[in-house]
Amino acid sequence: PSKRSHGEGSFATAAMVAGNYDDGRYQKDGSPRFKTFYGKTQKEVKLKLKEYQDALISGVQLDTILYFEDWADTWFEGHKDNIAPTTQESYKYCLKMLKEGFYHRPLTVIRPIDIENFLKGMRRDGRSDSYISKARGMLYQIFQKAEANDLVRRNPVRLAEKMRATGTAKRKEAFTTAEVAHLMKVLPDDRMGLSIRLLLGTGMRMQELLALEPQFIEEDGSVIHIRQAVKVVKGTVSIGSPKSKDSIRDIPVPLNVRSCAIKLRDTTDQFIWKAQDGLSLHPTHFRDVFRKSLEEADDVRLLTPHSCRHTYVSQMQALGVDIQTIQSIVGHADTEMTEHYLHVQESIRQSAIQLFSEAFLA
Repeated sequence: PSKRSHGEGSFATAAMVAGNYDDGRYQKDGSPRFKTFYGKTQKEVKLKLKEYQDALISGVQLDTILYFEDWADTWFEGHKDNIAPTTQESYKYCLKMLKEGFYHRPLTVIRPIDIENFLKGMRRDGRSDSYISKARGMLYQIFQKAEANDLVRRNPVRLAEKMRATGTAKRKEAFTTAEVAHLMKVLPDDRMGLSIRLLLGTGMRMQELLALEPQFIEEDGSVIHIRQAVKVVKGTVSIGSPKSKDSIRDIPVPLNVRSCAIKLRDTTDQFIWKAQDGLSLHPTHFRDVFRKSLEEADDVRLLTPHSCRHTYVSQMQALGVDIQTIQSIVGHADTEMTEHYLHVQESIRQSAIQLFSEAFLA
């Protein structure tokens, strides 16, 4: 081993490089205590040494240094039961990327500038704005949990500057009032026609509709109890819990679509929608049939089943329903999510302009 300058200790030249550092503490016999670091290159060992020294400066207990990748795994294990299986898969992929980006970094030495540089690196690698936002959100949750457990002094993500979006966010599509009225009138009373009316009148998710059993619909069609949802993991359909705990709810059904709920309830099958094997229908097939029904209806845009949910939120907003009530009906975890679904209709905009004109008439 050769001596290094600037307090770097000594490094061995071998397939696995080792570095020794005098951490200022002593063993029981009074001799200096050394900390040894290993890596495939001297650069890797130097990095570990630098992070260890930064941890010393931060006042971390040296024998209990917690590295990012270990805490990230601990956080995910405690958090995964709160998210759907399909969401878990995407979380795992993003988590793997985060662990690679902050590999072997002690939690306490990660600063806001490190978060910013990591996110900028994602953008240079061509990651989308939405994926960068997702990564930042996961980092925030990981460090927020660490802060709550006194593992870090403060959450560095909270102090890091947010990345400015590079493009214009795509507007969420919703049917207009005229399109809704047209669909309510011309759709046939078959299973798809009844289902589209019910989606428009309740704001339930397509996955919730496909997992709906007759027992979850009141006999008079007045209430639909959401207790489960379809999940698709690696192409396989299964029935599981709804998207979140807030998604478990009882939806009041409007009078004009209660007959649809009653007719859909009238089946001997386990599910309102089922595949040939008796299990719940695959969402992809439902989307295909949904689109075909819209094509036959004419005079409406060919939107997606999820657009019915956007439509419900915007129509409720237009009727003056407060956002907390809308949130409870559609099953969002918070009102911020509900706000993403809101669509200001042109009729409301024109009414606002009229009110302004009337208020300031000369």
